[in-house]
Amino acid sequence: MQDKVLQLLGICQRAGKVKSGNFLCGEALKAGQAKLILIAGDAKGNTRHELEQRCLARGVPLRTYGDRESLGHAMGKELRSCAAVTDGGLAQSLMREIDSRQGERGQNVEENQ
Repeated sequence: MQDKVLQLLGICQRAGKVKSGNFLCGEALKAGQAKLILIAGDAKGNTRHELEQRCLARGVPLRTYGDRESLGHAMGKELRSCAAVTDGGLAQSLMREIDSRQGERGQNVEENQ
């Protein structure tokens, strides 16, 4: 079965609407470009904590999804702990899909707004 969230992330990458990696995600947040931050479920504590604080301070939604390998593979890269989606429409589509999947499983959804 195809994972729609990862497919959407691949579309974001091909459209040039995603920045990946801790440094680039931080830069996108700082510049006000990030519309959504995705963090891998197996991201290290420092990365997670730092991005959570930055998202909270700037009112950017945050979601946890997949693992470092699946996020990286979806974007045609190696392991990625996080990704910043810079297009509002694509960010909304991703959030809807993640929220519906995690809601079905009864998992907590992280959201900072």
